[in-house]
Amino acid sequence: MFIVADIGGTKMRIAGSKDLASFTEPVIIDTPQDFETGLKLFVDAIEKICYGEEPEKVCVGLPGVLNAERTALFRAPNLRGWEKQDIKVRLEKEIGSRVFLENDSALVALGEANFGAGRQFPIMMYLTVSTGVGGARIVNKKIDQRRFGFEPGHHIVMIDGKPHELENLISGTAIEKKYGKKPYEITDENVWDYCARQVASAIYNLMLDWSPDGVVLGGSMFKEIGIKVDRVVYEMKHLPVIFPELPKIKKAELGELGGLYGGLSYLKNN
Repeated sequence: MFIVADIGGTKMRIAGSKDLASFTEPVIIDTPQDFETGLKLFVDAIEKICYGEEPEKVCVGLPGVLNAERTALFRAPNLRGWEKQDIKVRLEKEIGSRVFLENDSALVALGEANFGAGRQFPIMMYLTVSTGVGGARIVNKKIDQRRFGFEPGHHIVMIDGKPHELENLISGTAIEKKYGKKPYEITDENVWDYCARQVASAIYNLMLDWSPDGVVLGGSMFKEIGIKVDRVVYEMKHLPVIFPELPKIKKAELGELGGLYGGLSYLKNN
């Protein structure tokens, strides 16, 4: 049995796979901010999924910047208690199997490229807007080479001469802080049109560096009440044209299970 997992700032999703083509019904657990508590819950879930046997390999998505060796979280704004912990070493000791750590957004991107909306794109850009903002570049169905990772949410946007991180403008956390409401409670289309313009600008800037065939947009902010993909496309068409054509833009298809699908693809190649 293989294990694929997505540990987010609020939920853990853990599933087993015998063939790396599909996975079992995911076990979903609230993510504790305390690392030791979270580690125990995670290991217990794996033991139940594998009926006490050691899994062959494990792939875990984590919400933040990993160190260069991909053994620990260097920075995780939504999971501070897990920062600078020897996650890979501790997991391998507890589970007895080889463990691979990867950024959660990169795994979702990999899932969309292999199983979801990005299947037709040789070079795919993924951008997610939810609690935070993340993304990755996928080339030929694999996460592109990089030193540390992809962090498009930390792009600097200048407003009235002051620098702001993109994540602090359009993420669910930022919107709730600014308006004092949950994003799904905000029905003012001006708010979502503003967010769509920021997303379009982010795609444009990333497009200049990543030159993708297509863009997949995911995350909880792209819902019926939220940022409209059609509006993002509209805003893109009103930006300067530097390439012969704009990349195709699609909405993600795999929802909250994208990271688990990405784990399947990752383990196939490792």
